[in-house]
Amino acid sequence: MPLVHLLIIQYCTILVMAALYAPQPLLPVLSAVFQVGEARASLLITVTLLPLAVAPIAYGFLLQRVSAKRLLMVSIWVLAISQAAVFLVDRFDLFLVLRLIQGLAIPAMLTGLMTYVGASAGPGRIPQVMAMYVASTVMGGFLGRALSGAISAGFGWRWSFLAFAMATVLGALLLQRLKSDPAVSFQRVDPGAALAVLRRPEFLRLYGVVFCAFGAFASLLNFLPFRLTELGLGLSERGIGLMYSGYLMGVVVSLVSLHLATRIGGAMNTMLVGVLVLMSALVFFAMGSLWVIFAGMFVLCAGMFLIHSLAPGVLNQRTGEQRGVVNGLYIAFYYAGGTTGSFLPGFIYHGFGWHAYLASLGVVVAVGGWLLWGLRTVREGPKVPSGRP
Repeated sequence: MPLVHLLIIQYCTILVMAALYAPQPLLPVLSAVFQVGEARASLLITVTLLPLAVAPIAYGFLLQRVSAKRLLMVSIWVLAISQAAVFLVDRFDLFLVLRLIQGLAIPAMLTGLMTYVGASAGPGRIPQVMAMYVASTVMGGFLGRALSGAISAGFGWRWSFLAFAMATVLGALLLQRLKSDPAVSFQRVDPGAALAVLRRPEFLRLYGVVFCAFGAFASLLNFLPFRLTELGLGLSERGIGLMYSGYLMGVVVSLVSLHLATRIGGAMNTMLVGVLVLMSALVFFAMGSLWVIFAGMFVLCAGMFLIHSLAPGVLNQRTGEQRGVVNGLYIAFYYAGGTTGSFLPGFIYHGFGWHAYLASLGVVVAVGGWLLWGLRTVREGPKVPSGRP
């Protein structure tokens, strides 16, 4: 793959993840502007995460009929137009519809971009190229939050979405330079094979672990802006956006997780450490100090990405040829946890307060830890067959 093509893919990947999380530091402002509560405002993230939970099934079928480049071009223009439309929105329900449309475009773009990366990388370069792709997703998650907060603080929240729309239009023009259209290698999730995977206790437990871990993680990231506003720390949207700097810890942890696993005694033990780190991070967020919470974000992200960077490898070691099904279900459970966590715990926060909310997240993480601990005694089933002649 030419370097310029790889840079275009990285730029577009950053844009996609930025679009996904851009409203997060603005939630208190948007809640006030549209006069809705915390739980309803958080739906702006929930409705965008929801399609990612079903993407492994829906887009697996779509990519059997549509080329990767066409999928990319259509979805990036849908994303750009829907972001520009937010600039004009004056009703919250219409805002939600536009975010749902963005949620449908985002997994389509990610699928198309991953197809290009996997099919266009030269022999022996897929691990390095994929590592850069993953780093781009993490960077996009941070920049989306930080830049939207900074733009909103300086010019108003509507201009954040217009700025990302303009950057997305640039991405659409750059994608025109990807002349080749690689063969699609995305494997659709066959229902029979999916059921065979879910019948195995070790797979179901690992899926439960990532559901709980990312559910608690996504929830805390979603409701943190409301907590920071509640504490009266004087943070603008720019300050709230920069509170997500700990998200960059994901890049570091992803790069060193395998090295840590060899020292700690394997991926399973290392993921258990990740659960403990994730649990301990909740203590930081129980405090009222700005700098303690800022440090807690680094601890929180270290725990989450320690689990997330190792879990797919553990899954793939336990399967046969149906890696596409196993990994597709992993993505589905991962984002289903995020979708649930970004909305439901908000009712606990609104009804019982911040500390009760943190306690509920602690229970969710503890359930994930219990599931992971149980894997030490679960006997592995037979390898999942390919299900194809």
